[in-house]
Amino acid sequence: MHKFKSFRLLAGEGAPIRQFAELSVDDLSPGNVVIQVAFSSINYKDALASKGLNGIIRAWPRIGGIDLAGTVLESADGRFQSGDEVVVHGFGIGVEHDGGHAQVARVPGDWVLPIPKGLSLFDAAVLGAAGFTAAYSLHLMELNGLEPDRGPVLVDGATGGVASVAIDMLAQRGYQVTAMSGKADEIPYLKSLGASIVIGRLAPQDKPKPLEKAQWAGAVDSVGGATLAWLTRTMLPGGVIASFGNAGGAELETTVLPFILRGIRLLGVNANASMPVRQIVWNKIANEYRPKNLAQIARVIGLDELPSYLDRTLAGQIRGRTLIDMSK
Repeated sequence: MHKFKSFRLLAGEGAPIRQFAELSVDDLSPGNVVIQVAFSSINYKDALASKGLNGIIRAWPRIGGIDLAGTVLESADGRFQSGDEVVVHGFGIGVEHDGGHAQVARVPGDWVLPIPKGLSLFDAAVLGAAGFTAAYSLHLMELNGLEPDRGPVLVDGATGGVASVAIDMLAQRGYQVTAMSGKADEIPYLKSLGASIVIGRLAPQDKPKPLEKAQWAGAVDSVGGATLAWLTRTMLPGGVIASFGNAGGAELETTVLPFILRGIRLLGVNANASMPVRQIVWNKIANEYRPKNLAQIARVIGLDELPSYLDRTLAGQIRGRTLIDMSK
């Protein structure tokens, strides 16, 4: 098979060496499905890994990119044929296994999901790991009683990739969405996705009360820390929180009172779900959860722009989703 372009991370002193390289399939991590990558994306985890932070990558060299969408080139797995359009995310790609930041990927067939009918390669790529996390959060919240008539849903870290897709999906489902963001200039963007109200970030609180004014039937939390603690104190009775991030800190200082007096539920969302769960959630994404603003959420770049956009992502200078078009 012909050579293809990749962006690899090599072991370095202090930070990884970031390098474009021409590779062949034999240079990739093992797998029985070879995919022509149409699009990959930049997730915050990719940005951290590119700087060697948090010990995300432990074996070098590594092609980053924790999700990809593309077309099967070769398959030794009978479930997939040449030409099939597929999406791959999680299972350690871009971390323990070479990922999507290359024009070709090779992965085990058990990690490959056919793109559901009605979604294009572009749609699947904009969604990727972030869109799956948003949809999985909504799926779990609805399994735990969330309905549009229960009250408003708050989405924090609102300009991020997961949050942007979550706002869109929630709005399409008929929920009243409140977006929380410290970026006042992004209010028009957030309202265009479906947020009815935009509020600023949580102000520091010295001695918060165990319970505060009940406001939210649901919350999609990518921030953690003090913001998640505040959410536990401000949920309506029976309210549900989907938590999957720690951008604001990993510690959680709260009391049992919101849980035993208001009956709130805190749902942990591990996006590296089993394949049966992925199939259920991706089917919902293609149908009842389907967002309508994916083109607005996405910024499309070429592979040669990847290093600068990894840095911008780490600096918090990106909104929505950044897609890498491997044909550019």
